[in-house]
Amino acid sequence: MPTVSQIMVKRPKSIGPKTSIASAAKLMKQARVSSLLVKKGKQLTGIVTDTDIVRRAVASGKPLGKLTVEKIMTTPICTIEGTQSVDDAQEMMAELGVRHLGITKNGDIVGIVSVRDLLLHYKRAAQARKASEETYSEPKIGQD
Repeated sequence: MPTVSQIMVKRPKSIGPKTSIASAAKLMKQARVSSLLVKKGKQLTGIVTDTDIVRRAVASGKPLGKLTVEKIMTTPICTIEGTQSVDDAQEMMAELGVRHLGITKNGDIVGIVSVRDLLLHYKRAAQARKASEETYSEPKIGQD
């Protein structure tokens, strides 16, 4: 059974809590990620996601250039140990109603896994199963 550390995004991007929502959104687009860790110095203070930006910032109608990520971030970040299975991560996301989990090793966040990462994992696993079924066929036993 694959672990979340095998499918996580390593070295996740981070920003400061005073970063504007507009700047955070631009960084997400440039880095092609859907979340950013929020750090004050070396201290992790939360996570801001594309969903947070849409639901808590854009929908509020406030100017995105003036609103900072500390006002909309999720804190504390939900985490799972890197040795846990991908299925455990999926169950945790469903139970908590979140789309991103911080992956921990010895208490430190070492990566992020998103719903998209899980979907890609399950898709690849299904494709591999299908390919192995197509290449394997039962031997025919018959009379010559």
